[in-house]
Amino acid sequence: MFQIESLGIPKVKSPLQLSTVRGDHIFNYVKEDDKLVYDLSLDTYNKCLTNKEEPLCMEKAGPRQHIYFEPGKTTAAIVTCGGLCPGINNVIRGIVMALHYFYGVPRILGIPYGYEGLNPAKGHGFVELTPEKVKDIHQFGGTFLGSSRGAQDVSVMVDTLVDNRIDILFTIGGDGTLKGANAIGEEIEKRGLDISVVGIPKTIDNDIDIIDKSFGFETAFDVASAILRDAHNEASGAHNGMSIIKLMGRDSGFIAAAATLAMPVVNFALIPEMDFDLYGENGFFEQLKKRLEAKRHAVIVVAEGAGQHLFDRKKVKTDASGNIKHEDIGVYLKEKIGEYFKDIFPMTIKYIDPSYIIRSAPANSGDSVLCNQLAYQAVHGAMSGKTKFVVGKVNNKYVYLPISAVTQKRKKVDLESEFWFSVLQSTGQPFLM
Repeated sequence: MFQIESLGIPKVKSPLQLSTVRGDHIFNYVKEDDKLVYDLSLDTYNKCLTNKEEPLCMEKAGPRQHIYFEPGKTTAAIVTCGGLCPGINNVIRGIVMALHYFYGVPRILGIPYGYEGLNPAKGHGFVELTPEKVKDIHQFGGTFLGSSRGAQDVSVMVDTLVDNRIDILFTIGGDGTLKGANAIGEEIEKRGLDISVVGIPKTIDNDIDIIDKSFGFETAFDVASAILRDAHNEASGAHNGMSIIKLMGRDSGFIAAAATLAMPVVNFALIPEMDFDLYGENGFFEQLKKRLEAKRHAVIVVAEGAGQHLFDRKKVKTDASGNIKHEDIGVYLKEKIGEYFKDIFPMTIKYIDPSYIIRSAPANSGDSVLCNQLAYQAVHGAMSGKTKFVVGKVNNKYVYLPISAVTQKRKKVDLESEFWFSVLQSTGQPFLM
């Protein structure tokens, strides 16, 4: 399941001056047979012992003693796709610095505006990336290269890689981007080309399967926390005051849940993974009424994909990336709450949607560390000839995983998990509404 494909046998001695022995205080090369167990539970361990089976393992990320590409003859390219996310520029910078200073790769190209940049008909051209050009970009949000949504013809994109003698393509993006990268890798394999395709998972929603955490997520709930604090001030400053804050989270509610834990002034957290009723004895509105009667203010956090079951959706619309366009649950809740309470008692409702501010923020310190590590590990894997893989942290260790393994399904908040139980303990809301 977690077997990483390779372009061939690495025969070039790595330019990195690392060690192969323990105890000399120099970092060691990672061997190809260095594996890490995926499921760390005692139950799985005992089953493997009983059945005399090898546990499911992942390939440890890191520099190899022998690499596939000759650094001085290698050309690499970087593309960023999809929505904005804190840390993209950090990853771009990290890749450029690692290629240039670690391996001496002479030519690094930036592909503007996502996969559009690999379609010559769009006329975007390329950007020459050097350490001097990218040295300060980590201080800013957004993407230095620009981005876009939507697919391009895979054959055309591979033709562009060939025409520009690109040996390694680094793709920074979420589910759709990674599926596109895998398709590019399949076309490369079909043609018998020596081009490595690497994915660095980027999704602010933290919904990439298997990996512990995607970059940008920590910054997202960090920035959101201060907004929740101020929203609480707004709510508590009025009699029967209420703040509704809509946060990003199309299919997974990790940002809303984590922000709620980080700033424990939230009374209700509504996420896509949960169904809830508005009306009835145990419905959301009755729970909200009890809260207002007891404390005279309330703070509600809602993920953008929550409550879609409340809408009459006869026709589903999608964006350029194929993602379902959700109805605006934030505005809907504000209107319905106002209607419900208008004859019960007067109230003040503040509605806040900081989504585009959050996703455009520069990475915080924690995400900056993660971005650099991901960039370095991606470069090591690419230079050793591995392809169609992503780099990520699993069980707090950096590993290489096949793109196909992480794109089979989206990661979601487990409503029976300790994480979600902690959210419920923080808010005081019931398990079911």
